[in-house]
Amino acid sequence: MARLKIKYKASDTGGRYSLIPKYGMILASIILITVFLPKQPRFRYEFEKGKVWMHEDLISPYNFAVLKTQAELEKDRENVLKSVYPIYDNNTQIGEQQLAQFETDLPEKWQTGGLDTLGENLSTYEQVGKQLLTSIYKKGVIALNNKFQGEHTHYNFTLLTDNVAKQLNTATVFTREAALEYIKKTIDNRSAIKQKDWFTELLGDYIRVNYLFNESLTARLEEDALATISTTRGMVQRGELIVANGTTINNETYQKIESLRKAYEEEARIGGNRMLVMLGQFFIVALVVTLLFVFIFLFRKDIYYNNRLIFLILIVITGMLAVLSWAIKINLPSLYYIPYCIVPVIIRILFDTRLALNIHLLMVLLAAFFVPNSFEFIFLQFSTGMVAIYSIKTLVKREQFLISSAIILGTYLIAFIGMGLMRDGSFNNLYWSDIAPFVFSVLLTLLAYPLIYAFERLFGIISDVTLMELTNSNSKLLRELSYKAPGTFQHSMQVANLAEAAIYQIGGNTLLVRAGALYHDIGKMANPQYFIENQTKGYNPHDGLSFEQSAQIIISHVAKGIELAKKNQLPDVIIDFIRTHHGTTRVDYFYQSYIKSFPEKFVDEDIFHYPGPIPFSRETAVLMMADSVEAASRSLKEPTAQGLNDLVDKIIESKLSQKQLINSNITLKDITQVSEIFKDMLKSIYHVRIDYDANKKVAVSQKSDTEPTQHAG
Repeated sequence: MARLKIKYKASDTGGRYSLIPKYGMILASIILITVFLPKQPRFRYEFEKGKVWMHEDLISPYNFAVLKTQAELEKDRENVLKSVYPIYDNNTQIGEQQLAQFETDLPEKWQTGGLDTLGENLSTYEQVGKQLLTSIYKKGVIALNNKFQGEHTHYNFTLLTDNVAKQLNTATVFTREAALEYIKKTIDNRSAIKQKDWFTELLGDYIRVNYLFNESLTARLEEDALATISTTRGMVQRGELIVANGTTINNETYQKIESLRKAYEEEARIGGNRMLVMLGQFFIVALVVTLLFVFIFLFRKDIYYNNRLIFLILIVITGMLAVLSWAIKINLPSLYYIPYCIVPVIIRILFDTRLALNIHLLMVLLAAFFVPNSFEFIFLQFSTGMVAIYSIKTLVKREQFLISSAIILGTYLIAFIGMGLMRDGSFNNLYWSDIAPFVFSVLLTLLAYPLIYAFERLFGIISDVTLMELTNSNSKLLRELSYKAPGTFQHSMQVANLAEAAIYQIGGNTLLVRAGALYHDIGKMANPQYFIENQTKGYNPHDGLSFEQSAQIIISHVAKGIELAKKNQLPDVIIDFIRTHHGTTRVDYFYQSYIKSFPEKFVDEDIFHYPGPIPFSRETAVLMMADSVEAASRSLKEPTAQGLNDLVDKIIESKLSQKQLINSNITLKDITQVSEIFKDMLKSIYHVRIDYDANKKVAVSQKSDTEPTQHAG
C-alpha cells in the first residue's frame, strides 16, 4: 500500500511552518542527545575474537595488567566460596529448656497415657529420657543447608560456642531425623522400656535444632573473601608486542587487547578533556541529524514544512538515544535488551519506508560509537530493523504486529548464531542465555502499538490502522449517514470505489482516499432532503426558496461537514477531504437559473461559490474528480459507453479549466489514467455494452453537467 503523506497547504502561513522554531527544535535535540550520551573516549581499534588483526602491529604504550575473563573470575569465585565455611551458633539454652520441659511434662503424659496402671516404672523412663536428650544436645542438632551441600550430603562448618570457634562436619552431629533414629535404636535395646513406640514418639517432641545457621556472619565472611579475588593475571610491559598485523586473535591475545582498551578508556576518562569529548560528540550528532533533515527536505517536504511532525521525529530519536545512554550508565548486562526496532516500526507506520530506513540507519551508526563490538551491533540492528520495516508493509490487522515480532526474533537468532559460528567455529560457545536479551527486546517492541496510538492523538496524524477503523461502515458517523441520508451514503460508497481504484493506479494512499470519500459529504445530514439523491419523487424543497438561498444551503454542507467531523474528532487529513472536495467551484445550476430569471440584476458570484480551498494532494484531487463524475453520471437518461466517456472528459476538463487541480501534485498523465479508470468503472456500474453501434446517437440529458454535481456531489 502506498505511504501516507501528511500534506501541507500551500496557503498555510505562520508559526506552524516557520523556520525559526524548526531549527530551534533541531538544535535543542542535538544538544540534548550530546548531553545524554556517555562521555568516555573511544578506543580507536575494532577487534573480534577469532578474526584477523587488520591494523598495524599493536605495541603496548605503557604497562598495564591483563584482566581475567569472566569465566576465570567465576572459577575463582567458586574456589573462594568453597574455602569459606558456613557459621553456626551453638544455642545451649535450647537443650536445657527442652530437658527441663521433658521432666515437667512426663508425669502428666504418663497418667494421660495410662501407664501407671500397667505396672511401669516412671523413674526408669525419666532416667532413660534424660540420658538420651542430654546425649543428643551435647552432640548437637543441625538443619542442613542446600546451599552448602553441593554434590555431597555433608559439609564442613564452623561452630561458635561462647565466641569460641570450632570446625566440624555435619556428619559428626545430629540432624533431627538422625536424632529420632538414634532414640528409636537406643530404646529398642532397653529391655526395661516396654512402651517403646509411645516413649519414642514422646521424646521426639523435645528434639529441636540447637546449632543455628548465622546467615549474616556467613555472608560477611563470603564478601570479605570475594573482595580478595584479584581481577588481573600478569602484566604487559611498555613496548611489548600485543598483536601483529595479519595475526588471528586468539583467546589470550583478545584478553590483552580488551585489557588495553579498558585501561586506555579509563586513563582518558581521568586525564582527557571532557569538554573536547563533548565537542566531538556534538559534531557527530549534528552531522547525523543534518543528514536526516537533508533527506527529509529533498524527499518529504510535506514533513519538512510541518513543525509538529518534525517535533515528533525528534522526540522518537532523542528518546531512543537517551534510553541507550541510560542503559550504558547503569551498566545494563546487555545493550541488546533495548528495543531498537521500535523506532523503525513507529516511523514506518506513521510515515513511510524510506524515512524509517534512513532514521534507523543513522541511529544505529550513532549508537555504534558507544557499544562494544560495533560491527556486530550494526549488522544485527540494521538487519533486524530492515526486517521490521519490510514485515509491516501495511498494518491493517493487529496480528501483523505479532507476526512481525516473530520474524524480528528469528532474524536476531539467525544473525547471532551465524556470527557465533564464524567467530568460534563451534557450537560450544553459544549459550541459550545470550538469547534472552533478544527475546526481551522483541517483547518491548510490541509497545510500538500503544505508542503509535498516542502519537496519532498528540500530533494529529493518522496511520493505516486508524484508516481501517474509519472505513468501517458500522462506525458511528457512517451509520448515522446511512440512516439520515441513504442516497448520500450510497453516493459516497460509489465515490469511494472510484477514487480508490484511481489512486491505486497512479500511486497514493488508497485507504486514505477511501476514508476521505466516505466522509466527504457527512454535512448533508443537516438538510438531507435538499440534495437530489435523498429526495422522494414529487417533492423538491428548493421550489419554495430563492436561488441564492438554495445555493447557500447546498454550499453549507461543507461547513456543516467540517463542524460535524471536528465534533466527532475525525483526523485533520480526513477533514481536508470535506474542505476541498468542491474546491472553489460554482453552484452552477442555481447560478445559471438566477441569470436567466433576473438578467437585469447584478450577480454577486461569491454567493454561488464554494469557499475552498482547492485540493492540495493527489488523494483530494482524485476525490474531487470522482465526486463530480459519479454525481454527473446519474443525469444520463440512457447511459452508453460513448455518453459516459464524453461525460467523464467534460467533467475533468471543467476542473482543469477552473484551475482546481493546480496545487495537488498530480500530472496530466495521472489525470488521463484516472479518466480511463472512471470510464471503465462507470461502464461496469451501468452495465453498458462495449459493442455498441458507433453511428447511433447518444441520448444525453440537456441539463448542465454541473447541476447534478450540486445536488448529489
